[in-house]
Parts: sequence; structure tokens; C-alpha cells
Amino acid sequence: MCQASVWCQKHLPATVGSSDELQDENHSGLFFQLILDSLSFSSTSISALARSPIRREKEVMLITENFVVELLSFTKTVILEIEKIRSIASEVLKVAQVVLDAAIKLCRAYSQATKWDSHGININRNEGSKDDKMVDYCNHVISITVCTIENLYELGTFAASGGSLASVLNVSWKGVVSLLQLGKGVLAEKIVVSDIILTLVSLAIESLKSASQALSTTFQETLAISEAKRTFLPIKFYLINAVRISSEFPCEAINIHKEITRCALLISSLGIYFSKDTHLRAASEALAEFLEPTSFLLLHTLLNSAEIKPESKFLIMDWLFEDEIESDSIMLQNNVTTAAKLTAFESLFTVDSDAIPRTKALLLGRVIVFLYLLKTSTVLREEMVLGISRKLECLLNILIHEDIYSSILGLQIPVLCGFGTNPGVVWQPMLSSVLHALKTFIIVASSSDPAWMEVETFLYENLFHPHFLCVEIVTELWGFIIRHAETDMVNCILNILFLFLKTIASSEPALTPNSALRKMSRPICVLLTYAPPAIVDHVYNSALSDDASFLSYVIYLALLMEGFPLDSLSDNIKSLATQKIVTAFYGFMETNSCELGLNISPGSCSSSLPGLPVYALSSALRCSHIENSDLIDDKKTLKVLKFMLSVIHGYTSATETVKDHYARLLGMTLDIISNMKDLFGLDEFEKVILELHNLFASGSTDADAFLYQCKPSLASFMASLSHMEIAEGEGSALFSAVWELYHVILRERHWAFIHLAIASFGYFAARTSCTQLWRFVPHDAALSYNTNTGKETNEDRFMSELKGFLEKEVALNEFTLSKEQLSLLDKEGTALKKLSKLLNTIPQVSGSETMEISAESCVNKKKRKLPVGICEGMELLQSGLKVMRNALCQADSVELSDEISTQISCLEDVISRLMGLSDDV
Repeated sequence: MCQASVWCQKHLPATVGSSDELQDENHSGLFFQLILDSLSFSSTSISALARSPIRREKEVMLITENFVVELLSFTKTVILEIEKIRSIASEVLKVAQVVLDAAIKLCRAYSQATKWDSHGININRNEGSKDDKMVDYCNHVISITVCTIENLYELGTFAASGGSLASVLNVSWKGVVSLLQLGKGVLAEKIVVSDIILTLVSLAIESLKSASQALSTTFQETLAISEAKRTFLPIKFYLINAVRISSEFPCEAINIHKEITRCALLISSLGIYFSKDTHLRAASEALAEFLEPTSFLLLHTLLNSAEIKPESKFLIMDWLFEDEIESDSIMLQNNVTTAAKLTAFESLFTVDSDAIPRTKALLLGRVIVFLYLLKTSTVLREEMVLGISRKLECLLNILIHEDIYSSILGLQIPVLCGFGTNPGVVWQPMLSSVLHALKTFIIVASSSDPAWMEVETFLYENLFHPHFLCVEIVTELWGFIIRHAETDMVNCILNILFLFLKTIASSEPALTPNSALRKMSRPICVLLTYAPPAIVDHVYNSALSDDASFLSYVIYLALLMEGFPLDSLSDNIKSLATQKIVTAFYGFMETNSCELGLNISPGSCSSSLPGLPVYALSSALRCSHIENSDLIDDKKTLKVLKFMLSVIHGYTSATETVKDHYARLLGMTLDIISNMKDLFGLDEFEKVILELHNLFASGSTDADAFLYQCKPSLASFMASLSHMEIAEGEGSALFSAVWELYHVILRERHWAFIHLAIASFGYFAARTSCTQLWRFVPHDAALSYNTNTGKETNEDRFMSELKGFLEKEVALNEFTLSKEQLSLLDKEGTALKKLSKLLNTIPQVSGSETMEISAESCVNKKKRKLPVGICEGMELLQSGLKVMRNALCQADSVELSDEISTQISCLEDVISRLMGLSDDV
């Protein structure tokens, strides 16, 4: 029968390739029948061979091996020519499947009877071997198995073209996988396993491209998830088989890590691509549920294998998450034509694996892969956790990329959730997914000292990141740690942060919003909102309540301006803190209620920021930490209005050098009065409104840069007037002043002022008793202009915008953004990226606009050259304080830590004042 198979195989190409029209049809029919009969008989023979006892005689093994080799070769040849023998194609495929199944069973039976590791067998025959028969049998089994795998591999690759070969495809690849698992160590020397894995991955990528292209171009209606899963089924098949082989042969799979990674990136990138189209959201869900887990598992077999050295894993991480990104790649845009979408879509598959680290076409895919590593870090080995911790900085760099920023803030992505009553895919904001993954990783890293050191360093360093999104993410992570860490760890973290804060305050005690002092104060205040009252009390008592030094008061004020959580203090301490702020304000106000005299002489420590108590109260009120009832003092409230008038008069008569201080003080005072609604019915309050009208509506404020900064506070003040009874009429000076002031803020055409103005007017219009609201809207209001030309005005357009704004306030919060909003986020991301680069390269210089409080002005002395010994002594003191702080973080006793921390803070203040005496320290 073996000779018949050889004869049929030899004559098959000539028969099916003949172009002779006179060829005898009966001859062809007989030949095809012979092929079918030969295959059928051979299938019966090999099936019987798989069931019969194993014969170890050399001659029998040789006959068996030749039979299997010839039969598999004949079967492969017939299947490769299947399109040319259509008349018997279905019967041939059925018999061929039986042959392949029987060959696989035969190899499995032979392998199970072979003890590969027993007797120290050397597979390569050596002369003088003690057990030549066993060696012969092992070589026999290996030869048959290798031959079977090679034929199945070729058939599986051929059957991937589709058509009627689905059964052959299934049998072939499952056979390859099962046989490779039999003699793992031995077969790896005879077969190039990495080529098999590469073929499966390549087939998956090709199928993915075809399926995705079909979905993108043919489906105009909403796609069903069942249809999407059916489309992706072949890809799932290839990936599963690749995972099974890679898990057995990780050292061979590591050789093609670039293609494996490319496959995972493509699937993740396509998931984001489909999520942007409403009709293709089902395809995005199918990818997240059906393909992504398998592609990630394929990558997981490399990164978490015990057989692969950590250095190789780190090289993969370094290659995959490089910081350098090209700027000329094509990105997937949100609002483009179908042709442009296809170009962008095709660009995903044209990215060469070597270019992956630097191209931005697959950036979103890299984010998703990174999130997967973070979320699955619970099952990763310690070296991989360490490797991920070293790449956290790279994640931030990707997130702030101009093409990724809009997706992070504006997109929802499908996330596979395996918990709850209904596990499956849920849609989450991308930023939420990023935060959740990072928090999961923080929990895992906390159990590994090397990884935790990397995480801590990353979190401390990026508190000063120039991009606000990174600062927000890092602050949220610190808050997560504070909420769940032990008390000693929380105290240690806050002590370190306060040491940073005091260092900044001593070197650059500026209180402008973008100053380092303010930037450092904000995360501390956010973290304290998560801390228990005992810790907040400790922070307040040790760092905020001591106002003996001017530097301490600056830190105190910076924290208040950034929202220090007074509400988190215990009742007694909160009462004292509130009383202190209010008392300080009334004390300052009483001394300046008639005529505000700002001492701006160079020797005055208040020259950089006069009216610190006003800033303190305004900041506390803005954060709603002080109730209106805490401000009421019948004997003093009237003086608040007189103080306001003093500020207004002071501004109008001030020189250019001090107008900035008056303007800031005016804004803060407006914020305070907005919260004191008991003043609204007083005659003096009407005088304040009229004076504000004279100041802002005089026509010169547009060119007044100092007064311009007060307009946000003015908008808040105007909204509070809705609680005031205003007499309407042509002769009412108050009514006229109020609507003309609204004209001032509604004309502002900066987008931030537009939002503040419309919010203020919307609040006022919804609550005021005034009926002539049309008077409050100027004909040239910013929202009345044509959005395209910016020239023509229309009052109906303003009313439409106002209506839309009010409707949004009461509507449900929906996360889905429009294409226009995503486009705006794209532009914003580009601008923020440029700004971040600028801040990283150009040092910040304090100009005339900064409110800087220098130690030089506070001591009213010039810096001078001090003796060398004193300078060296102060350096030693600084080093000693650093050592003491580090030791304090490890102290077991909280009471001892609190007591020493207070003393160290005092020492730091003394050293700060000494440093101010010399330029050399």
C-alpha cells in the first residue's frame, strides 16, 4: 500500500496539471478513485498501527517509519492540490482528517511508551552504547514525531487560507501543539520551535487585519457583539495555540518577542480605534473580552517565565517602553473622512516591529499593555515587579504625549471585569483605568523593598512634574497610600513632604499660584484630607500653629491658600484655628478700615505681600472651611465695608509699584464679602457696589492689567447679589450699577472668563427678584458673537448659550465627549506638551508679578560675608538635621516623634534665618 501511495503522489501533479482537452475522463475518475482508496486503506492501517502493541525490532521500526513518512507526504500532497480534485474533495478531506488523527495518536502512544529521562539515554547514537535498542527506539519515535509535526505545520499554514479546510486547520495545529508537548527537551533540538510560534503570530496578525478592515468598511449599522466575536474567532484560535507552545518553550519564544509584542499592541490599539466609533463599539468589546486576554497571556509567558533570565525580561521592557517617540507617524484621528480613517487604520499594520519603541501609531496600545502589566503584577515574579516600577516614568511621558492626552481625558474604553454578579466587559473612563491599575501595582510593590523604593522615588519626584495631569495622578496615588497605610508610614511621608515644603519656603517663599511653594502645598493639603483627624491635628500643631517666625506664617498661608482641610481637625483645634483666622482678619481690618496704609518700605517684611490675614480668611472661605456664622460680629461687620472702601480708594490713588498689591487685596476682600450676606441690606454695601462700578465700569479697566486679575472674584461677588433686594427703575443708581457691572464681565472674551461670567449670571438670573434681566446682557456680550467669524453679534445666540448652560447644570453627568470636544482636547494636549518642555528647559524667574517674601526684607539687613567657620558650622547643622529627620521617620514611639519633630522645626527656622545673612550659605 505504501508503493501505491508513492505512485499516486508521483502522478498526481501531472494528472491535475494536464491541459489536454482530450484527456480520458474515465482515466481521471479511476485515478482519483485510486487516490481515495489508497488514502482510505492507509488510514485504516495507521489507525490499526496506533492501537497495536509496540514492536521494537529494528526491521519493523524501519518499515513503520517509512510507511508513516510516505503516508503523511502523500496526504499533504493531496490536500495541497485539493482545489484541482474538486470532484472528490469532500471525501478526500474526511479521510485525510482520519489519517492525521491516527498519526497524532500513533506518536502519542509511542511517546508514552518511551522513558526519555531514564537510564541516562543519549539520543545521538554513540558507539559502544550499553542500550543500543533503547537508543534506536527513541530515535525511531523522534523521527516519526518530527515528521508528523513538520507535515502538520505545513498543512496548518496552508489551511489558514480558508475555504473548506477548516477541519484540516483545526486538526493540524492542535496536533502540532499536542506533539510538541510530548518530548519537550528532545524535540526542541530537532525542530525550530520559534518559527512555528512566529507563523501562528503572523497568521493571527494577518487575520486581524482582514477582519478589522472588513468591520471598518462594510458595517454601516451597529455591529452585534456575537458577530464581532465570530469574526475574530480564527485569531483567537491562532493565539491560543501560540500561547500553548510558548508556555512550553519560553526560551524559543523569547527570540520572537518583538512580533509577539507587536501582536498584543495591535489588538489593544484596534480596541481603542473601534471604541471611537459608535457603530463599532461591539468590536471594541469583543477585542477586550475575546482577544486581548489571550494576547496578553502570550506576552505573559515571556515576562513571567522562570526559564528566562531577568536581564532578558528587562531588555524587553526597555525595548517596549522607550521614552523616545517619533513625531512624524500617522495617528488615528477622531473626525476624519473614511479614506483618511483607512489610511490611519492601515498605518497600524505597516509599523515594523523594530520601529515599535519610537513610533506613536501604537502609543495607545502601549498604554493598554502597560496597564495590563500593572493590573496583573499580583501574579508576576519579583524581578518583573521591579522592572515595571522602573518604567513608571515612561508611562507618564506617554500619557502627556499630545496625541494621547485627549484619549486619557476624553475616552471610555472597554475593560474586562471578572468580579461581581455579572462579570464581563464594562466601559470606563480611560483615566479611571490608569489610576486603578497604578493603585493595584502600588499594593503589590509595597511587599518588595527594591520595587517600593523605586515607586517612592517616582512619586516624590513627580510631585513637581511640569504637566498638571501627571501631578494629579501622582497626588491621587499619594492619597491612596495615605488612606490605606499604617499611621507610622503616614507620619513619615508627611514629615518628608513638610521638610520639602520648608526647604522650598526658605529658598523661594513666593505665594503666586504657580510658585514652587504653592505647588508643593497643594498635594500636602490633598493628602491631609485623607488622613485621620489625629494626624491632621499633629500637622497643624507642629507646622501651622507656630507663627513665631515669618517663614512659618508664609507656609501657614500657602497651605491655607491651597485648601488646608480645617474641617478634618478635631472640634477643639478647628474652633481655635477658625478663631485665629477670623481674629487676625478683624485685627488687620480695624487698623486699616479708615485709610489703608501699605508699608512697602524695603525693610518691611510685609512689603511683598501686605494683608496676609485677608488672604488667610479668603482662602479658608473659598474652601468652605469657615461658616458664615463664624464671621458675624455685630460690632465689627460694618467695618468690613469701610475696609473694602479703603481698598478701592487705595487702588485708585496708588502708584504703579504697589497697584498689584492693592488689586490682589481687592480680589480677596471681594471673596470675603461674597460670603457675608448679612451685609447686603446695609447702606454702606450700596456704596461699595457704586464704588466698584466706578472702578470697573470706567472704561479703562481693559488696559488695566492689575485690575484684570480681580474679575474672577468680581464674578463671584456679582452672583452673590442674587440674595439682595434691588429696586428696579430708571432712576435707581444701584440697579444701574449692578447691570453695568454684569456688562463688564459678560464682555470678557477669554474662554475662562466666559465660563465664570455665564456661571455667575446663570446663578444670579435663577435666584434674583429682578425682572428686567435683559438689561444685564450687553449687545456685545462675548457669547453673542458668531463663533466662526467672531464679528456678528446676536442676542438670541447668547440666550441659547445661557439656556444650554443651565440645562447642563441639571442634566445627568455623561462622560461621552463629542468629536469637537475631543478635537479641543487634542489642541490642549499639544499646548500643554510644549509648555511642559519649556518648563523643563527654562528656569522660572521671579519677576514683578510674583509675590515674593524674602528673608532679606524681614531681617532688614544686607547680606554680608561671614567667617568661613560659621558657614561650615551651618552646613554641618543642616546635615545633622537631615540625619535627625531620617531617624525620626523610623521612630517607633509616636509621642516621641511628635515632640522631637516640633523641636527640629524650630531649629530649621533658626538655621533658615542664619542662612539669610550670607550669600555663601
